[in-house]
Amino acid sequence: MSWPPIRAELAGIEPYGAPQLDVPVQLNVNENPYQPSAETIADIAASVGQAARTLNRYPDREFVTLREGLAAYLSSDVEAQITPEQVWAANGSNEVMLQLLQAFGGPGRTAISFAPTYSMYPEYARDTNTEWLVGHREQDFAIDLDKARALVEETRPHVVLLPSPNNPTGTALPLEAVAVLCEAVGDGGIVVVDEAYGEFRRTGVPSALELLSEHRNLVVTRTMSKAFAGAGLRLGYLAADPAICDAIRVVRLPYHLSAVTQAAASAALRHAPELLGYVASLRRERDSLVTWLRGAGLEVADSDANFVLFGRYADRHAVWQGLLDHGVLIRETGPDGWLRVSVGTPEEMAAFKQALTDVNGERA
Repeated sequence: MSWPPIRAELAGIEPYGAPQLDVPVQLNVNENPYQPSAETIADIAASVGQAARTLNRYPDREFVTLREGLAAYLSSDVEAQITPEQVWAANGSNEVMLQLLQAFGGPGRTAISFAPTYSMYPEYARDTNTEWLVGHREQDFAIDLDKARALVEETRPHVVLLPSPNNPTGTALPLEAVAVLCEAVGDGGIVVVDEAYGEFRRTGVPSALELLSEHRNLVVTRTMSKAFAGAGLRLGYLAADPAICDAIRVVRLPYHLSAVTQAAASAALRHAPELLGYVASLRRERDSLVTWLRGAGLEVADSDANFVLFGRYADRHAVWQGLLDHGVLIRETGPDGWLRVSVGTPEEMAAFKQALTDVNGERA
């Protein structure tokens, strides 16, 4: 027997994670490149300092104040009223997803998504002993609604994972697709629309939050890591029918959100207009990047996120390595031949464009 005595299905598996390399331009993990203002930092620091006075006590297990703030923010983002009873939060959207699979997946149950999609989804399924099923997207990375509905009706999954915008392609889903799949799943499961990049969607692209009142099996997840420039905060959350939040309470670990996390996230929400103030400029930078890449003769997926998928290269690793040699780190992910670049500051985008021009020229 090998050591340590890990579960057989986990033996030899490399842990998930993008390369963490110290290079001048880091555009590989879809972070917001803009730091919070001094005022926001001061408020967060003061709030955490106040919370530190109570660290001898367990935090509010129901994190009521934070849920109230998240509900108010979501209600301001869409034309729908979200109540605190509909909101749940955890340590990053990763823990939110894991809790959903713990509550609604598990042995004898199935989860499904449509590839290419977020590479952590099958890991959530694996870690909860949920059977993993995969449908497939079309050449333009859209989901064929008739095929998807037929697959759901055939396999009867307990959890359907639909990122919108999709990672790594940036593709957003129409509300019709969400509604049709909610109806196809019915009361036998839940449909999770992962809107980690939802704030970056283009004008006129709706949020699935608009459908919450119509489908009690719909869950919409968000994060403070991206648009809120809170990747280091680790705060993800969801909106759903209160009964779904109650189900998650059964599997959550006791006091899973620390007093420090609750205080920092609540303070960040108080500064939402400022923190989200860079979203519009990042959208413009993204759209400009898409135009530039296409002008350079590359294929580019339409994006509603803060990243762009481009290609196709016969040897994408060589291009990735070439960019790294020029001091620019992007992500080697997605379908064969494609690469993903996060949207950064104008200076970072200029450095990326120059590096890619040089690399393409060297290879030519």
